Amino acid sequence: MEARDTYDATYEQESLQRFLAGEPDDLPWMRSWLDMLHEATAAGRRFARVRVVSLPLTDYSRFGVYCAQFTNGAGEDIRYLPRDQAEAAGLPHHDYWLFDSSKLVRMHFDEADCFLGGQVIEDPAEIVRHNFWRDAAWHHAVRRDDFATQQYLGRV
Repeated sequence: MEARDTYDATYEQESLQRFLAGEPDDLPWMRSWLDMLHEATAAGRRFARVRVVSLPLTDYSRFGVYCAQFTNGAGEDIRYLPRDQAEAAGLPHHDYWLFDSSKLVRMHFDEADCFLGGQVIEDPAEIVRHNFWRDAAWHHAVRRDDFATQQYLGRV
């Protein structure tokens, strides 16, 4: 689950600026991720995430919706959930990854939206709670392509 409206990832900055300027970009920073997704999903692995977003979308979130068309095309299933619906469902405000529903990594960021690292959580009750949140988010989230065609976007 990704719950932030902005991430300060230096490797994305050039592509983000091109997107905002309406210029073409081949997203070179994303190539290795796309290759890995193709290989892993062809081997039967599943990759999915829900992005909780504020409306109207931030420039970074619009960029994320744009990029998600490529990761979805490579086999990942990215879905979107408006923040007010996530809050109504009692979902957390932090990012986390679940691996095989049994390994939990909570992501930490600083005040400038820079990634500080992941914390492995081994408490079984916390893992179950995060699985519940994942399932609730998934139930309410909208597929990327459907989200991209709805009124939420000014431009994708």
